[in-house]
Amino acid sequence: MAHPAGRTTSARLQAVAIEDLLGREPVACDSTAIRAWIAGRAVLVTGAGGSIGAELCRQLAEFGVGALTLVEQCELSLLKIAEDLRKHAPELTLHCVLGDCGDAPTIAHALRRGRARAVLHAAAYKHVPVLEGQAHAAVRNNVLATHTVAQASAAAGVEDFVLISTDKAVDPANVLGASKRLAEMACQACATPAMRLIVVRFGNVLDSAGSVVPIFREQIRHGGPVTVTHPQVTRYFMTIPEACQLILQAAAIAGEQGVFTLDMGEPVPIKLLAEQMIRLAGKVPGRDVQIVYTGLRPGEKLHERLYHAEEENRMCVHPKIFKACPRRVDAGALALTLAALRDALERYDEQRLHRLLHEAIPEYQPARNAVILPLPVGRRNRAS
Repeated sequence: MAHPAGRTTSARLQAVAIEDLLGREPVACDSTAIRAWIAGRAVLVTGAGGSIGAELCRQLAEFGVGALTLVEQCELSLLKIAEDLRKHAPELTLHCVLGDCGDAPTIAHALRRGRARAVLHAAAYKHVPVLEGQAHAAVRNNVLATHTVAQASAAAGVEDFVLISTDKAVDPANVLGASKRLAEMACQACATPAMRLIVVRFGNVLDSAGSVVPIFREQIRHGGPVTVTHPQVTRYFMTIPEACQLILQAAAIAGEQGVFTLDMGEPVPIKLLAEQMIRLAGKVPGRDVQIVYTGLRPGEKLHERLYHAEEENRMCVHPKIFKACPRRVDAGALALTLAALRDALERYDEQRLHRLLHEAIPEYQPARNAVILPLPVGRRNRAS
């Protein structure tokens, strides 16, 4: 039986508001513009059962989407989001496709079935320490599967293609960032005058699966220690609803293709975030719950950036959203890179995959901070 104090601590941590953790108000969206873009349209979401994909589907339903196609490779995740949507939006026309985004026939079928006019590509691997030792999976899922979805979307007459990217794609220091930067480039090469490309870059998403807040919450619940990689490490943060509103807002206000980010305020010191969560649990940092520094892991930076130096950014119609013009992509060189990546995948040649990532993205400078660690388990989980 759980101790009453444990339940109290858990309840306090679950009730933490964004302004308590981040020192800013949640960013408000222009719901009128979003509804005007979405209402009555047929939309396809990949990775529909994930933290971001599922929330996107819920918000699309709330804004009056005409028909929604869910593409998800995990059958349980697909079942959960489909049941949730059928419960809360029973009138919604829903199409469910269980499959891998890297399978071209599956994606072509999904696009035909739902007659999608907009695609929100949320499917991706996203965890830095995992992907540092899994270049094969990162390239297959984040690069080539993304290219498959973008190509199929253009062929199917999709009007708006939205790629969910990350701030780690800017001057990448890890396999995740390099794979997402190459995904951006692959989508640019697929964009046509008839299909608008919108790239949305996130900071870290609070409370998504495997993110820092649930890890800290669990560590605090067990009495600590709370593990932070470095006393000076900072990250940009947004909540899951904010992240999804940014996607929809960017799509609604974008007159042409571009790279969009949310004004997330100042980057948050992870040490401060840990201390705030400990205090919000009614405890004193360093006395009741210790903070332990574990060292930066392979591929991790102290600080992230939102734009490359060559991406001039400016404010949009929405005061909290910034837009940059994407850098030019050499379509011919990119096609050769993608072909070489496919060949390396078939041979499971990870050394060659790393070399190809370096050649395709000159600014990719891996941060080799430590040995590759085992995947985090339970209270030993680390957070960056």
